[in-house]
Amino acid sequence: MKNYVPINKRTKKQQKEYHKQQRATWNINPVTRTVPNGKGYNRNKIKQEDRRNGRMSGNQDNLPFLYVI
Repeated sequence: MKNYVPINKRTKKQQKEYHKQQRATWNINPVTRTVPNGKGYNRNKIKQEDRRNGRMSGNQDNLPFLYVI
């Protein structure tokens, strides 16, 4: 009968194998479940907001103009 050896007392190779077996039983992939940082800089988010407001679509209606007589 084998004696139980704690995980932190095992070799690195045995620890990796143990953790690999534990991860294999997960039902979801945690890497694909990340949430984007709301406070972080995102160029695509700025571009999308500009497009929604009509700034980049070539629509110049919302720009101020000067009428000279």
